[in-house]
Amino acid sequence: MTLIKSVLNESRLFRPEKEFVERANVSGLKSYTALIEEATQNYEGFWARLANENLSWKKPFTQTLDSSQAPFFKWFSDGLLNASYNCLDRHLETIPNKTAIIFESDEGHVTKVTYRELHRQVCVFANGLRSLGITKGDRVIIYMPMSIEGVVAMQACARIGAIHSVVFGGFSAKSLHERIVDAEAKCVITADAGHRGGKIVALKPAVDEAIALDGGTECVKSVIVYHRSVTPVQWFAERDIHWHELIKGKSDVCEPEWVEAEHPLFILYTSGSTGKPKGVQHSTAGYLLGTQTSMKWVFDYRSNDIFWCTADIGWITGHSYVAYGPLGVGATQVIFEGVPTWPDAGRFWQMIERHKVTTFYTAPTAIRSLIKAGEELPLNSDLSSLRLLGSVGEPINPEAWIWYYEKVGQKRCPVVDTWWQTETGSHMIAPLPGVTALKPGSCTQALPGIFAAIVDETGQDVEPGKSGILVIKRPFPSLLRTLWKDPARFKQSYFPEELGGTFYLAGDAANRDLDGFFWIMGRIDDVLNVSGHRLGTMEIESALVGNALVAEAAVVGRPHEIKGEAIVAYVVLKKEIPSSPTEAHALAEKLKLWVASEIGALAKPEEIRFTEQLPKTRSGKIMRRLLRSIAQGNQTLQDVSTLENPAILEQLKKAA
Repeated sequence: MTLIKSVLNESRLFRPEKEFVERANVSGLKSYTALIEEATQNYEGFWARLANENLSWKKPFTQTLDSSQAPFFKWFSDGLLNASYNCLDRHLETIPNKTAIIFESDEGHVTKVTYRELHRQVCVFANGLRSLGITKGDRVIIYMPMSIEGVVAMQACARIGAIHSVVFGGFSAKSLHERIVDAEAKCVITADAGHRGGKIVALKPAVDEAIALDGGTECVKSVIVYHRSVTPVQWFAERDIHWHELIKGKSDVCEPEWVEAEHPLFILYTSGSTGKPKGVQHSTAGYLLGTQTSMKWVFDYRSNDIFWCTADIGWITGHSYVAYGPLGVGATQVIFEGVPTWPDAGRFWQMIERHKVTTFYTAPTAIRSLIKAGEELPLNSDLSSLRLLGSVGEPINPEAWIWYYEKVGQKRCPVVDTWWQTETGSHMIAPLPGVTALKPGSCTQALPGIFAAIVDETGQDVEPGKSGILVIKRPFPSLLRTLWKDPARFKQSYFPEELGGTFYLAGDAANRDLDGFFWIMGRIDDVLNVSGHRLGTMEIESALVGNALVAEAAVVGRPHEIKGEAIVAYVVLKKEIPSSPTEAHALAEKLKLWVASEIGALAKPEEIRFTEQLPKTRSGKIMRRLLRSIAQGNQTLQDVSTLENPAILEQLKKAA
């Protein structure tokens, strides 16, 4: 692989306010340096101390790290604990009446549950699962809308030692079927439907179809149905059971199943380059430790915080920073069923005001869409409760960062731009808000105990200021343990022999500037080779969005007989698309020159196509593979069942 060329130049720097530094959990450079030195000088002792301080153990561990079967690392393996106990029971003596979850439905109804009430719901439902014969090690698929019940289902599985696999409610029946079969799930927990953006989204019919595919899925013995809506559903009496019937008469006392530290907590399927989903398997103790430390370090958690992560529980962000992280530290959190633009684009800002949110964590895609929907709308709400903002999911372009910092955070809230993955389980590279100066677009520096580096294709470190492959050189507790039923693919994908077989390969290209700040440039396979130069798509997209006329942009490549690849940019404007071809052409040329002036002639798009929206999954990720197929004139063969906006396909094809 040829190194990717970094062409983005960002010089703005925002240092933490003195008052914030003084109150931070990690306060100032001296505290940060002490953690770095501890991790460097006594790596195992560092993680052992954190595991003892942050987790409650039934049986303490005596061995911290077992590398004997590397890269299948084991952490704290002889210790016993339970994830649900760590998230609920241990808070009952200190904060039983503290609100655990503030749930706001799509229609605006608000429900609150305390830690005592949530504990009771989890125990009752866990006893219901046990009554169906579900025991330690059994796999349970959860296909639910965003709800308190979704979190209850996850926590109840953890309580009895069952391994949950949450599938996002927007996935098709075929995708659900694949995950049920691969996990050999004994039970599916679902709802009749969910409410999203004023619409009812059916869920139970997809479960029925998924189970019936390919002649039937024999592993599933029961389907539990929560009634969120009044939507009539088909019923299979020998298999289906109502949630409310399952819990009727069940005890609210449920002894946790004490499991080994390495016991799988969950499997979460993520896309693979081959098209076959990868079942990322996470352990109990190591994963919990990652979520706890990052809540305290990156989000600087305080006991009076109102924490809101907008992610769905079907994704890793919803696992780590909805279902486990906030509950593990005893936080009050907001859970939202709907979308940010319904009934209007002020919904997020109104909710922050209504619930007095202090920490707000969302995706750059949501930020950019809200800029387009009404960049002045945050000013209509009282956002004075906010003290910290976060970004997750993909690199945030500098101009969106600045808008987020100025319009939402009112120039007083640090923005923690977090880099991590489904596979890492928790934050890897992110600012510590009481320590790190911020650069718009940079996820800044690795957390203490995370030895991130940028190497070339042989595994050798590259010089500061040059680009290469992002790796993590030492194992860490929250790292995935394997791919479910596919250890060979795990080794090949994440610990390739070409890099020595010991570095975790993130799959991202990155640059580390002269200040030691990391810049994520996109996936290794999401790069453009233009005239022999490999350019990261994110940098060109950032340049386009830096223009005052552009709301969003996605960049892909298509074959070019001279350059190798030509850059094709799909652009969403802040105004209407020009009605005449002449005006559209003139605007496209203007934007091409803008990119050339911002980055250089090398990055100038060959073609710019205007569209009203970009094709996104329901989780907000841009489907760049789909755009690449359209740009290359290929037939669209990908599964588009997860598209939030399927009607946009025809517009994109016409734009071509």
